[in-house]
Amino acid sequence: MAKRIRAKLVLELLAKGMTGREIRSTRHISQRSIRLVRDAAERRGLTWDDVADMPDRDVYDLLFPAQAVAREAYSEPDWELVHSELQRDGVTLKLLWEEHCDEAARDGLVTKSYNTFCRGYQAFVAARGVTNHLEHKPGQVMEVDWNGTPMWLTGPDGELTKCHLFVSTLPYSQYSYVEATLDMRQNTWLLCHVHAWDFFGGVAVRTVCDNLKTGVTSHPREGEVVLNEAYEALGAHYMTAIMPTGVRKPKQKPSVEGTCGKVATAIVARLRNRTFATLAELNAAIREMLDAFNAAPFQKREGSRREVFEEVESAYLAPLPKAPFEVCEWVRGRKVAPNFHVAFERNYYSVPHVHVGAKADLKVSDSTVEVWVGGERVATHPRFRPCERWLYRTDPSHMPPEFAHADWDDVRILRWAREIGPDTFAVVSRIFADVAIKEQGYNPALAVLNLSKRYGEAALEAACGFALERSEHPRCRFIRSVLASGAASAAGNGTDDAPGGYIRGEGYYGGGEL
Repeated sequence: MAKRIRAKLVLELLAKGMTGREIRSTRHISQRSIRLVRDAAERRGLTWDDVADMPDRDVYDLLFPAQAVAREAYSEPDWELVHSELQRDGVTLKLLWEEHCDEAARDGLVTKSYNTFCRGYQAFVAARGVTNHLEHKPGQVMEVDWNGTPMWLTGPDGELTKCHLFVSTLPYSQYSYVEATLDMRQNTWLLCHVHAWDFFGGVAVRTVCDNLKTGVTSHPREGEVVLNEAYEALGAHYMTAIMPTGVRKPKQKPSVEGTCGKVATAIVARLRNRTFATLAELNAAIREMLDAFNAAPFQKREGSRREVFEEVESAYLAPLPKAPFEVCEWVRGRKVAPNFHVAFERNYYSVPHVHVGAKADLKVSDSTVEVWVGGERVATHPRFRPCERWLYRTDPSHMPPEFAHADWDDVRILRWAREIGPDTFAVVSRIFADVAIKEQGYNPALAVLNLSKRYGEAALEAACGFALERSEHPRCRFIRSVLASGAASAAGNGTDDAPGGYIRGEGYYGGGEL
């Protein structure tokens, strides 16, 4: 069965002003699928507003009732004429497209959509090497880059710490955001984007960046640009098309390149004689200079960056998502244990019991751990603090009616422990007493009892007694180290408590026989 086209998503992104190429490269939807959706919607006179409240499946069924789209003949515009007409005052691509539609209708032909018409003209311009006047549209693009001029923090001993400047600019208004960071790693790069969107109070349709390693996995000369997983997730969360420039093509993001040069004077140079002890102190000073920079009047146009942004461009930005993006990392291939938990950083998080034995992926942020199985999120838990170990997060709804996945139960485990000896039984009993549900104690209890297979029951009993004297909550790791070092045997023989210690008798020192 063929995969169903995500028709509703395509319509939404088209309504936001994305081109088919941008949708293809950022959402991995083929150009043919995008064309099919766009054409079907145009034939039926449907827009995003008409289908916004409909489920995905209903939108697809509405656009493709017969699940087939016939080929249609399109009239081809005279691109030479289009290009020459654009040089005349007041003529736009929108007007030329409308005239083309009227002419095609008289000839009984089907016309290209406006987006396709624009892309066709762009291809003509690229092929002929002709140029066209660049006009920025409000709310369409946000350009981002690292500034090459660093700033510095000064420690108590005079030691200098290098800081990097993240710069973001909206080309239409030239309204800009600047932030100092201690590194240029991926998580820092992503957080700077989040802070920039918060500063602007909205999101542009496109986000243009360099081909930096923290964002782009590959950018071949021919073929599709591949973003790394985290950067692509950021773009999907904020519904913006992340568009890396061509390799070594700074002119494709001229606004932020120009801003970086201006920032070197307006911020870095003005703060050059001040010292800063903390990053927060430095960013506070940068914000003061940035506000003055944005409020300064333009030299060649009316108003200032702030005035143009507040009066015009801010209204064209898409609203911020309800929940902010959390920078996270993925941990792949964790198996769901028989006690329906997955392990992460020596702690355990529950999963619905139907997934026992499956491979799970963990999406970990500073505050949460999400468990994904088969591409679907099945559980979300608060993350344990870094200092916490061997603890469980258990959602009662994840528990089976009865724990049928384990070959062992607590009665059988305790019976085995009692057969070995009272100290072993005491250790296992304490393990079960320390867990919220008995199933959580199966693995740690069996880990202790299985030591008898390697060291013998007598040695395990002695080690458990030794461990109980030194810990209220002995576990397998401690007991194993006792067995490996022979500490329990040494203590039973009256020797020193140190692992492996040996004390010679008085006969040795008195010159007698040993």
